[in-house]
Amino acid sequence: MSRLGMFALFILIMTLAALYFALYSHEGGNVVYNYDEQAPPSVKMSFFGNKYEAENVEVLEEIITDFMRKRPDVRVSYESLKGAAYYEALKKRAAAGNYDDVFIVDHDTALTFAGKGLLAELTELAAVQNFSDSMLNQMRDGDGKIYWAPTSVSAFGLYCNTDLLKAHGQNVPRNLPEWEAVCGYFVEKGITPIVANNDISLKTLAIAKGFYPIYRGGGEAEIFARLNAGEEKFSLYLRPGFELARRFCDRGYIDAGRALKTMKTSDDLKEFAEGKSPFMLTGAWAARRVKAAAPELSFTIVPYPVLEDGAVLVINPDSRMAVGARGSNPEAAKAFVSFFLRSDNLQKYDDSQSSFSPMKDGAIPSVKEIAPLVESYRAQRAVIGSDSLIERPIWGVTAEVSERLLAGEDTDSLMDWMDSALSREDR
Repeated sequence: MSRLGMFALFILIMTLAALYFALYSHEGGNVVYNYDEQAPPSVKMSFFGNKYEAENVEVLEEIITDFMRKRPDVRVSYESLKGAAYYEALKKRAAAGNYDDVFIVDHDTALTFAGKGLLAELTELAAVQNFSDSMLNQMRDGDGKIYWAPTSVSAFGLYCNTDLLKAHGQNVPRNLPEWEAVCGYFVEKGITPIVANNDISLKTLAIAKGFYPIYRGGGEAEIFARLNAGEEKFSLYLRPGFELARRFCDRGYIDAGRALKTMKTSDDLKEFAEGKSPFMLTGAWAARRVKAAAPELSFTIVPYPVLEDGAVLVINPDSRMAVGARGSNPEAAKAFVSFFLRSDNLQKYDDSQSSFSPMKDGAIPSVKEIAPLVESYRAQRAVIGSDSLIERPIWGVTAEVSERLLAGEDTDSLMDWMDSALSREDR
């Protein structure tokens, strides 16, 4: 090697050595200095939820990241499980003393957790004042206190394959006689008209049919109070809805055996995306996933046409966010919930789920397929699937009734079982 080459090698070695000592040497320890890096978070906060779909988690992560930028002292760890398994896991975690800081509750879980003192009060959060009056009525308990906040309002409707209907000279049904006529036509053609799952399809259909007269008369508070007190039976109102579901199965509008094995927001979407069925019963939140699975499929979502002269929209205050009363970081948890409930965050979160905003003057989802639901929602021509005025686990019990109906149990036995289940305090 030439003298010039040796000198260059010496300079390189000295430079690398200087860099090494500058980066790693500090009183014998291995320390990397990064003057742009902030102090590590002092608070580690857990968030347990039931949103696992890529499009939902992406928005969640974006909101969580924005919060941590504003609160560098807090690190939020999000964990999720799918569907009903989430609520079972949530109850088991709480029973084992594993209390999350922030988590999602539904109607039934909120009842149970509130009764055990596991929910922190959120009444004083500034963001609460931005909710619509109808949502505030759902959020407040009998004492006017708030223990959870909905981040969206889910809608349930009838998915209609408009291309298939048009090909057969049929129209989107506007009422029950029209719907049954279209279903009868497809059955004669050897086509099962309605894709249904084993969870929400039949129960929301039954709730739409059965509870609509209560809401139409404006006496839901009085009637639900009588139901809570055991002065009336739930079957008095829900029997017509489950009888309609039974009729649909008996006439072949729904394949009961197939529906019994069809998982919500999974198997049902795949089947409808094939384009061979004119209808599907499920939540409007699945619209984006149906579009992604079948971009060429033309469909619309309408309120349930279960009345002789019209249709009924079923809605739910959904993704109900709660703070654990026994969590380790109540201040950070409430700060995170308050940040999540900002209108800009909820707008992008709700749009990703094709759901309505729970806020005053909230933006309407951009998915055009749910446009027929907007008028009913704005006019409040809707039934709440799990109304907070009902102090019984209506959402879970009606799901069990639906599953038993699909398995072939007779309606009288089902109604007796439902009334018994909803009268017990231990559920």
